[in-house]
Amino acid sequence: MKVSVGQKNFRKALLLTEKVVGKNTSLPILNNILLKTENGRLRLSATNLEIGINTFIGSKIDEVGEIAVPAKILNDFISTINDEKITLVTKNNSLYINTDHYKTQILGFDPKDFPIIPKIKSEPICSVPPGELKNTLIAVLDSVSLSDSRPELAGVYVYIKNNQAVFASTDSFRLTEKILRFKHQEPATFILPRNTVSELIRVCGDLEDNLQIKFSENQISFFNDDFEILSRVVDGNYPDYKKVIPEGCISRVLVDKQELEKHLRLSGLFSSQVSDVKIQCSDNNLVLTAKNSDKGEIETSVPVTLKNEPFEISLNYRYLLDGLKNISTPSVILEYTGQGSPLLVKPGDDNKDMVYLIMPLRS
Repeated sequence: MKVSVGQKNFRKALLLTEKVVGKNTSLPILNNILLKTENGRLRLSATNLEIGINTFIGSKIDEVGEIAVPAKILNDFISTINDEKITLVTKNNSLYINTDHYKTQILGFDPKDFPIIPKIKSEPICSVPPGELKNTLIAVLDSVSLSDSRPELAGVYVYIKNNQAVFASTDSFRLTEKILRFKHQEPATFILPRNTVSELIRVCGDLEDNLQIKFSENQISFFNDDFEILSRVVDGNYPDYKKVIPEGCISRVLVDKQELEKHLRLSGLFSSQVSDVKIQCSDNNLVLTAKNSDKGEIETSVPVTLKNEPFEISLNYRYLLDGLKNISTPSVILEYTGQGSPLLVKPGDDNKDMVYLIMPLRS
């Protein structure tokens, strides 16, 4: 292989690709990035056997070829140099990198040992802007279960139909539902693994063109002309989370989001090990109290607009902060649905594209 590439494009492609590479002692080949000429471009590939990434960059190809190269040393070297033009030459499983100021040899591996990243042959089911996909996944990530005891909860449930995709996640303590609207071709239902969601959030910020989605029985691919991320999907059936979301409420509160966040953080300084804060609402005033035998106690209040009855509820304040940070409106709506029932958090403009639910703490 003999290929010439620009340093900036090569570095960007490496940053997109190398994050899925881990320290795999049982399969050292997985610690590498595969460089391969393909259809007049250079393809960079990496996989951890659960997620695979392909990134394509324009290049001048004098000789076709391929090589597997240790990801860390390649990325560290390319990120450090500033020479604009880079020539890559392979010989006997070594990669020679030549620039105006450097001549470098990196020992590589036989590309035949690199795992094949499969291709999904079905037609795309939809196309989504990467920025909107990123914001949607950020909104649901916190509610994904960190435990693998129930694999289906350790992922994000996605249901595509009627020109929208519903994203939902729950860890049994809180639940998030976020709707992303776009034109679609075919309905689909799948569960994205937690690690795949994190990777998509990371890469979407560096992508400009829309991502198309292909889906098969056990794999999913998000791709455009220059990039592809392929992942397994979680095997199993997601619980009917809609049953947990109350249809009506007893009381409704409109509150300034920034003020509520500030007072929650102050109250949290005095919460116990379970991060509990009591919320009491009456007479257009929301009072937060917390008590800790080792630190002290606090009572603070926020002006609100209350509809219907006064109420009282104890919550994990960290969970409430997680929900607030993903709401973009200046104010938020809190809906009290009864003793022992969840508190609903919604955007202040009553937008129905997002709802966040928190289960109360027992007194």
